[in-house]
Amino acid sequence: MTRSWWWRTGALMLAGVSLAASAGEEHADTLYLFNWTEYMPPQVLEDFEREHDVRIVQNFFTSNAEMFTKLRSGGDAQYDVVVPTDYFVPRLIAADLIQPLDHDHLPGLENLLPEFQDPAYDPGNHYSVPYQWGVTGIVYDSRVLDDVPRSWSALFDPDVNSSAPFTLLGGDPQVLFGAACASLGDGFDCTQKDQWVNSARLLMSTKGRSNFIGFTDSTATIDQIVRGVSAMGMTYNGDLAWRQAEDPETYGHLRFFVPEEGSQRGIDTLVIPKRAPHPELAQAFIAYTLRPDVAARISNYTFYATPNAAALDQLDDALKQPPSALSEEERSRLVFVPRIDTAQLGTLSQLNNEMRSR
Repeated sequence: MTRSWWWRTGALMLAGVSLAASAGEEHADTLYLFNWTEYMPPQVLEDFEREHDVRIVQNFFTSNAEMFTKLRSGGDAQYDVVVPTDYFVPRLIAADLIQPLDHDHLPGLENLLPEFQDPAYDPGNHYSVPYQWGVTGIVYDSRVLDDVPRSWSALFDPDVNSSAPFTLLGGDPQVLFGAACASLGDGFDCTQKDQWVNSARLLMSTKGRSNFIGFTDSTATIDQIVRGVSAMGMTYNGDLAWRQAEDPETYGHLRFFVPEEGSQRGIDTLVIPKRAPHPELAQAFIAYTLRPDVAARISNYTFYATPNAAALDQLDDALKQPPSALSEEERSRLVFVPRIDTAQLGTLSQLNNEMRSR
C-alpha cells in the first residue's frame, strides 16, 4: 500500500536514503528493516532498540514491485525484515526470496484473529505474519458531490459520472484491474484472461474521458481532491483516516466507501528474506510486533487495522469509526487479491503496459 505522507516523512525519507548504502554492511547489533514509508512508529522502533541493545536501520520502498525487484537484486541478503502485501508473499516464496518462520520463537501468534491465522496466500503463516490491514475504496469530496452511487460505476461509467474529475490507482495492476473487473460484474478477484482483456478495454476507454485526471497513488489521490484538482478517486481507508485525524478542517469533508460490487482487503505482512543477515533478531522483532500493546501502538500510529485480537481494546477511539472501522456488511464485500501464477502475471502485466501506453 502506498504511503507517501510527505509533510510528515520528508526528513525520515531522506534519512532512509542516506542509510541505503550502509544496509549492506553487516553489524551483529543491527536490524535492517525494508518498509513502506511512515509505517512503523519511531517510538516502537526505539523501544525495541533499547530492549535488545541493537539499532534499527530502516530503508523504504513505495510499491510491492519496487520491493520485489530490490530483493531479487541482492536485497534478500541485505535486509532482515520486509513488509510485503499479502498477494506478493506467494511470489516471494516462488522466487525463493524469503525463508520459513520458526513459530517456536514467535510467541503471540495465538493473538491473531482467527481470520488471519490460516490465510490462503500463506497457509498456516508459514512464511509471513500479518502486520496491518486496510481496504481499497472510493474517496470523494462531499462539498462537490452530494449523490455518489456506492458503486465502481462512479468512476468507470461515463453515464454515471460525465463531468466530475477523477483519478485511478496506478500501482500494482491486479488492484486496478480488480476494480475494473468488479465494475463489469466479474468480481474484484477476477483471474481469467478474457476478464482482464475486457477490463483493459474499459480502462482504455476510461483514461480517454475528458474528466479523467490520471493514475496516482493513494495519498496523491486525497491531496488532489483537497486541492480541487480532482473530485474523487481510489484510495486506501487508512491513508484517509490518518489525514482526517491530523487535520479535520482540511480533510473532514472527504468521504470514503466500499463499492457494492466488492473491493480489496489488503494485508501487509512481515517476512524474513532468504539470506537475511540476522534471522534470529528478525524473529525477535516480529514477535515484538505481536505483543498486544505494541500492535495497538502501531495501529494508533498508522490508522490501519490490526489483525491482533488482543490489541483491539487498546485502540484509540478514532480507529473505531469510519473510515478506519467498517460495518459487517462492508466487510462482507471484501476479498483478497487472488494468487496468480507466473504466466498469468505476465499476461496481466502485458495488458496493463499496453493499456497505459495507448
